[in-house]
Amino acid sequence: MQRRQLHKLAGASALGLLGMPGLLHAQDKPVIRILVGFPPGGSVDVVARLLAERMKVALDQNVIVDNKPGAAGRVALGEVKRAAVDGNTLVLAPSGALVILPWLYKSLGYDPVRDFTPIARTTSFDFALTVGPGAPAGDIRALFAWLKTNPDKANYATSGAGTVPHFTGLLLAQETSIPLTHVAYKGGAPAAQDLLGGQIPLMIDTASETIEHHRNGKLRILAVTGENRSAALPEVPTLKELGFNVVADAFFGLYGPANMAADKAQRISDAVAQALNNPEFQARIRALGLTPAFAGPQALASLQATHLKRWETPIKTSGYTIDQ
Repeated sequence: MQRRQLHKLAGASALGLLGMPGLLHAQDKPVIRILVGFPPGGSVDVVARLLAERMKVALDQNVIVDNKPGAAGRVALGEVKRAAVDGNTLVLAPSGALVILPWLYKSLGYDPVRDFTPIARTTSFDFALTVGPGAPAGDIRALFAWLKTNPDKANYATSGAGTVPHFTGLLLAQETSIPLTHVAYKGGAPAAQDLLGGQIPLMIDTASETIEHHRNGKLRILAVTGENRSAALPEVPTLKELGFNVVADAFFGLYGPANMAADKAQRISDAVAQALNNPEFQARIRALGLTPAFAGPQALASLQATHLKRWETPIKTSGYTIDQ
């Protein structure tokens, strides 16, 4: 291409950008990174990417997702802990990394309260108790009666050790006096396959792992673990409704490093709230089996404290730790 043509194209591009002052303004600002402590493709990653798209518009600033997988999310949290307090390095973390792991690791590498600035909760979700062909037909009372008389079959699957579903099973064991044995899988999908095959009778995990099998009659979701019934499963009762003193839910929260300026945290929180008000965004979140659920900085801090306290006793009572 001739030099004159290149100059013409360059000039046209510049004029195009001049016609888009918002784009030029966004490019002049530092990029905000949202760290995700897990590989691309998982629900935390997808939510972060949907959020980045909307926050970019709300903040008039480029927002990107930076995957930092490793150590159940601790790598990303450690990087944010050490980041500058300018609000340009954030992390979207599942609540387990901040309310479960602190009770499991003797040397966690961060303090879940002192080392981070709560900004916004984005989503909430609970878990489903699902049975397969390896368990008798009937309701949850019939299931527990069968497990009590067949203790060798009293096993429950989850997507991993040290997770909320893992300790939900321990709470149920205490509540029912049934010695439930935890079987940890490397993800919900292989656990669901063994449930379908009858190799294990009971699974506790996110409803998204088993809801389609429940709908087509191959598996049965007997209860959900939240305070309220799931919008996706309105016919399924909660454990609390059924008389069990067990509530287990979780959330994704956006955090920055400790000591962020309150106005910066609030500005980002407001952008998250704006994103979550978008019907298309809400629909895409619900398609993941999650519930859009905004909470601002103070509400997120309070929610985290409640969950942290809730899991202290059952985890300590279990004696389960992860030495590092």
